[in-house]
Amino acid sequence: MKTGKKDTAGMNHAVKNEADGQQGLAADEPGDGQKIEELTVKLQEAEKKAAENYDKYLRSVAEFDNYRKRSVREKADAINYGNEKLLQDVLPLLDGIDRALEQADKVGDFAAFKTGLRLLREQFAGCLKKHGVESIDTLRQDFDPNLHEALLQVDSPDHGHNKVVSEFEKGFLLNGRLLRPAKVSVCRRPEAGDDIKNECGNA
Repeated sequence: MKTGKKDTAGMNHAVKNEADGQQGLAADEPGDGQKIEELTVKLQEAEKKAAENYDKYLRSVAEFDNYRKRSVREKADAINYGNEKLLQDVLPLLDGIDRALEQADKVGDFAAFKTGLRLLREQFAGCLKKHGVESIDTLRQDFDPNLHEALLQVDSPDHGHNKVVSEFEKGFLLNGRLLRPAKVSVCRRPEAGDDIKNECGNA
């Protein structure tokens, strides 16, 4: 009987030790309440970040819409008012022409009128040059189909073959790019060949 009591006591002691061990493990792990609290904090942080990202998205959409509207407005202004500076520089020339006409009516001096007209032309040429427009030199220059338009081919003992003889209409460049070709006549020496025949519409 003593042996049975000792065994029972030993078993009870082992069961108690196992229970104490399980309590120790349970104490080391966080409880359900703590896990829920951690998840709640993470969820709140995610919601805050999502709200910030959505706000940034709305700002970007608004900025892009404003940029689009501004671009449309600037394009319309460029079309409607792109020549404003040029026209401001041209208006004084119109004033000068009006004054010259008034003076010619009063004085009746054609020579003075001609002088005034020449001054106006120089002023107008200066205005065009200010805006990048320059005339093309043509006389006695080699015919260049990129700059000249040949209206006639003529025989001229005073000009070399393929040289410009006369100018019917001035040509102009705008900042180095062709604005209008010069209309010219070109010397053609029969013995030199027909190099520009195809360039001249009236050949």
